[in-house]
Amino acid sequence: MQSSEIRKLFLDYFVSKGHELVKSSPLIPKDDPSLLFTNAGMVQFKRVFLGEEQRPYSRATTCQKCIRAGGKHSDLENVGFTARHHTFFEMLGNFSFGDYFKRDAILFAWELLTEHFKLPKEKLWVSIYKDDDEAAEIWEKEIGIHSERIVRLGEKDNFWQMGDTGPCGPCSEIIIDQGEDFGCGQPDCSVGCDCDRFLELWNLVFMQYNRDEEGKLTPLPKPSIDTGMGLERITAVKQGKRTNFDTDLFEPIISEICSTLNVKYGKDRKTDISIKVIADHIRAATFLVAEGLIPSNEGRGYVLRRIIRRAGRHIKLLGYDKTAFYRFVEPVVYKLGEVYPEIVSERERIEKIIKIEEERFLRSLEKAQQIFDDIINNLKKTDSKLIPGHEIFKLYDTFGLPFDLIKEMAQDSELQIDEIGFQQELNKQRERARAAQKSEEVGIGEVYKQLRLQAENLRFIGYTDYETETDIYAIVKNSERVNELNKNEEGEVFLFKTPFYAESGGQIGDTGMIISNSGKAEVYDTKKISGLHCHKVRVIEGTIKEGDKVFAKIDLERRKAIKRNHTATHLLHAALRTVLGEHVKQAGSLVATDRLRFDFTHFEAVNDEELREIERIVNEKILENLPVKIEIKSLDEALNEGVTALFEDKYEDTVRVVKIVGFSKELCGGTHCDNTGEIGSFYIVSEGSVASGIRRIEAVTGIEAFKYSNTNREQLKAISSILKSAEPVKAVERLVAELKEKQQEIEVLKNKLVSQNIEEIVKQAKEIDGVKALAVKLDGVDLKSLRTLSDKLKEKLHPAIILLISKADGQGILLLSVTKDITNKYDAGKLMRNIVQAVGGKGGGRQETAQGGCPDGESLEKVSEIFYSLIEKQS
Repeated sequence: MQSSEIRKLFLDYFVSKGHELVKSSPLIPKDDPSLLFTNAGMVQFKRVFLGEEQRPYSRATTCQKCIRAGGKHSDLENVGFTARHHTFFEMLGNFSFGDYFKRDAILFAWELLTEHFKLPKEKLWVSIYKDDDEAAEIWEKEIGIHSERIVRLGEKDNFWQMGDTGPCGPCSEIIIDQGEDFGCGQPDCSVGCDCDRFLELWNLVFMQYNRDEEGKLTPLPKPSIDTGMGLERITAVKQGKRTNFDTDLFEPIISEICSTLNVKYGKDRKTDISIKVIADHIRAATFLVAEGLIPSNEGRGYVLRRIIRRAGRHIKLLGYDKTAFYRFVEPVVYKLGEVYPEIVSERERIEKIIKIEEERFLRSLEKAQQIFDDIINNLKKTDSKLIPGHEIFKLYDTFGLPFDLIKEMAQDSELQIDEIGFQQELNKQRERARAAQKSEEVGIGEVYKQLRLQAENLRFIGYTDYETETDIYAIVKNSERVNELNKNEEGEVFLFKTPFYAESGGQIGDTGMIISNSGKAEVYDTKKISGLHCHKVRVIEGTIKEGDKVFAKIDLERRKAIKRNHTATHLLHAALRTVLGEHVKQAGSLVATDRLRFDFTHFEAVNDEELREIERIVNEKILENLPVKIEIKSLDEALNEGVTALFEDKYEDTVRVVKIVGFSKELCGGTHCDNTGEIGSFYIVSEGSVASGIRRIEAVTGIEAFKYSNTNREQLKAISSILKSAEPVKAVERLVAELKEKQQEIEVLKNKLVSQNIEEIVKQAKEIDGVKALAVKLDGVDLKSLRTLSDKLKEKLHPAIILLISKADGQGILLLSVTKDITNKYDAGKLMRNIVQAVGGKGGGRQETAQGGCPDGESLEKVSEIFYSLIEKQS
């Protein structure tokens, strides 16, 4: 049975039992800072289980994409060494939200496994929580499993909880005995052993309690069910394979790896480990990049970087020194593209981003090797064989080298590593990360949760209405519900009907006024809190009270400016894809009154010609006065029409489609013009990089575009006046050419002057322990001329250490050189670091050459003295 058949059989079975088939949610969870990635099927239903969200169904089934490669739940270091661990996997699950409970969950699971998957009943075992007599009775009396094959385990193994507090309950695992061939051979091998004989297939979680802060368990009014079964595991069992990597899910990937890297799978354990790591990691990288994630040095991006670089390290271990990891995206798309079409449409971009990161890793590896060589040389001077922990951490953290690669490099050089010191540095970093994450995990206050539960009738009407008569539903001040706000007080107002757009999707919130018979409040911002429109207000007259009838009105001119900029971002997005390619994907935006900012994925700077073409296309579409149509459709219908969607966004089953007729179709909840002509005009103000693989364009529209154009015209007019030329560009080019010519003449004169004095400079050298030490201070000599002089002095002096000091534009410039014959004793980089540290500057370099700088010219007076003192100490 193929994996695709297994996936379909599972989902079809539960649909036949009245379950709603729900699509996999994104790997990057929205509005849940407690998770790096979606790591289980229940994640998208978390708020349903907590009672904070209602769905139109009480039973669901999913095949959920999952990542376990960071945070509390990480299998990254185990991948390749075991038969079952993965960074990316698919979790099959069925869920009940206060509908059926233990009995049905157990009956469903047993029927599916034994009658549909046809697993032998005599090989199936179950584990239950030690005190769960109810589950034990169902398994033994209704299912017919002998009591000897029902294993009671403790809280660690068979009691599940969402967090330290909240919904929790016992669980029951269904386990298959794969036989002695899969076992460890120990006489006490049984359920719970870490070997592969007794393999957990399916975990049934019975959410029946709520745990409070004191640890007390209280029965939930509506007990629920959450189950999870790894597709990779059940596929391996059904196909009779020893490991998940031997199934059809991995076969095309491993085949391509072996072909590209010229290696064989199944012949050598060490080679197999590397092949498995690469095969696993390419699936994780493919899906994460498809969702818009970019490799970086922090958060989720850092995990992606580790995954790619860990795979790159194993490619190198297999004797391949070029980029190759990106080539394995194709078999992943071939195997899983039909189920997850986002990796099909994003394939080109995925390959490009992975290849760029591979290339960076190979360059980092070269730099890291240089640093590693420096470490070895320094250790030789101290006769130590132990690499300090902070040096290991630097290679790991700064250059992205996996720890096991550093360890191997050390072993090759017959050195040991300070693992304890490294772990201490790593723990410090983790503590910093935990502290940062904790600061992000400020939950929604209880007052807002209560408001949300009672707020079924609150409505946003601002797409069509800009003012309305309504009632105040609630007022909050300092996170507490209050009855009123008085003059000069600030607070948050919630209305039954509101025309105010709440900040979302990059569009800033509306401002305006709320007026009652007894008072007037200025709305200075509108935000979404727990799904509610929260009006941030300042009372400017009288008093406003809960229950007041009010007149709510937005600042319409401000909204119109925002609409122009928002519709322009859609035109810009489509133009970018037209000019740069389909790989362009929105990575963030800001839609304000005076400007728009649009971040997008691209791998190099957008050149002037491309920017002009993008700007031309947008203005062309503005002049065409294209209609902007809003349609409400099902998500599936919209996606089938080719509507642009952002994978990091969470969409409801019904979505809002914004169409610029004949040019652009996007899912968007923002406010827009009725036609493109309302935008007026569009100017790109700037383009630049904001992160690796992410570019940013800032632009203006409407009256701001007029102001921008007018300012540029006035500046050009002023330049023409100063230059007294009707052709200012040509005049500036002529001046620049003349300036460059004069600078070259100055350089020649400087070099001549320095060369004429070289014999006098050589005489200033001091001999210290057989080495000529020379520190020379010059005025107004730039770094390039210092290098020329340094080379000439080294020709005259052997062996020598030469420090050239110059003051230019108020800054101190230092250049230190060591002739090659004494680099085994004197290190230019280390000497420079000691010098600049003593005078509050910065600098460094390699053994032969180093450079540095001082914040002010006065500190230069001490440099020569420090230099000679360091040489004497080291001699």
